[in-house]
Amino acid sequence: MFKSNVGGIDRILRIVVGLALIAGFFVYPQASYRWLFLIGILPLLTGLMGSCLMYSVLGFNTCPMKK
Repeated sequence: MFKSNVGGIDRILRIVVGLALIAGFFVYPQASYRWLFLIGILPLLTGLMGSCLMYSVLGFNTCPMKK
């Protein structure tokens, strides 16, 4: 469906940051800014899928080139 444009280290970082933000949603249930932790869904999904829409728009690609 989407062309893979997120490389290995980039994917790992996105997954870790996404999971940390989502965990913050559950760790701080009384925080008034709790909804901001749900932003972690975006890096988690792009890390799992290996494709980032903004990278496509801006022309970035962190995947290793195949020769």
